[in-house]
Amino acid sequence: MNKHIPRLKADILKALAHPTRVSILECLRQGERCVCEIIEELDMEQSNISQHLAILKKMDIVDSRKEGLRVNYWVKYPEVFQILDLLDNVLIAQVQDTMSTLKGLTAKQP
Repeated sequence: MNKHIPRLKADILKALAHPTRVSILECLRQGERCVCEIIEELDMEQSNISQHLAILKKMDIVDSRKEGLRVNYWVKYPEVFQILDLLDNVLIAQVQDTMSTLKGLTAKQP
């Protein structure tokens, strides 16, 4: 295996590894959005959103284009949503495991 591939994969995962960036990607799941819409939906400061969008853009996860004063962003690779969906599945499995453990505990109660 090319020794650069694990680094590239880790870099993409690092770009995804922030709650604000995950929220931005979820916001873009429906398609192209103006940065002003992302700011409004996430109720965060413009500078904060812009910093996170810059990281996602640097990692080539999102792209943008300017229309007058508006800057529109979209996810370049829809496979990113498959990653997020897989994480949803992991979270669901973890909750189910926890619930199963708790049911076992409550069954032991007198």
